[in-house]
Amino acid sequence: MNSTTYADVLGAHDVEIPAHLVADAEVPVVTGMQRQGDIIVIPATPGADTGTIVPAAGIAVVRGENGGNTHLLVGDLADPNAITWRPTRGGDQMELGTVTVPAGRVAHLIHPEHGAQGIGEGTYRIRRQREQADEIRMVAD
Repeated sequence: MNSTTYADVLGAHDVEIPAHLVADAEVPVVTGMQRQGDIIVIPATPGADTGTIVPAAGIAVVRGENGGNTHLLVGDLADPNAITWRPTRGGDQMELGTVTVPAGRVAHLIHPEHGAQGIGEGTYRIRRQREQADEIRMVAD
């Protein structure tokens, strides 16, 4: 795996690099649990159905609404057809879907405020986070 910078990932998807990030800094790649704003990425057991290839434009796992920003899942820059996504079906609003990243590849989650983060080899469930305030609710990003 080659190191990938914020400029590489964000520039490939026409996302402006947030002022607090250094453009030529390496994007971290994690194979464990990770968070980005209001979503969480959890290692999971692979299933038989890995889903469909993440398109070049990416997949909005959470769409920005009411002034919020979109969390965009994008494929590996070196092999755009390597990463797969299977959205969750049914009524669970917290469970968004499952991403599968083959050996030697990296998926990226892009967010205009958080920059990008790398998801290394493995299978992961992507969920919304929730918090307890006056009531249990989804985390707002």
